[in-house]
Amino acid sequence: MDHVVCLDDRAMEMENLLKGNKSMLLRGADQLNHTYVNVSEGDVLYFTDSRLAGEIRARGIVSYVYRSDKLSVEESYETIIKNQDKLQLPDNQFYSFAGKRYLVFIAVKNVEEIMPIPVVDLSFPDPDNWIPVGNINLITSNRIVSDTDF
Repeated sequence: MDHVVCLDDRAMEMENLLKGNKSMLLRGADQLNHTYVNVSEGDVLYFTDSRLAGEIRARGIVSYVYRSDKLSVEESYETIIKNQDKLQLPDNQFYSFAGKRYLVFIAVKNVEEIMPIPVVDLSFPDPDNWIPVGNINLITSNRIVSDTDF
């Protein structure tokens, strides 16, 4: 399955993924969030950022997914701290996720910059939005993306 992930440009998430400084994404909520239930090992993530949400600029492959059970505040903090070397969260992101009851850690490999791909009808009201699209070709305009491009 393909997913479009909006990264936080202020936290330089895309740059850190491309440089290899960051190898894991984090999403969290106080209630179970079904958006991330569909992400699995081998899925392809297409990255845009909060500054250029109408354009995909990189992609990577999901190598591991961990979905927590319901966590206490302390357990939430501890789990994030244990993974901070892979997450590279700046303070503002750390504190926006720390304390959440449910956390989803998504490890990403083979992150590469790609020729920018315009996408249709995507709007990300939140900098950490995630849209499972099934097949990326359904939302691209004037460009066919195939697995052989990877």
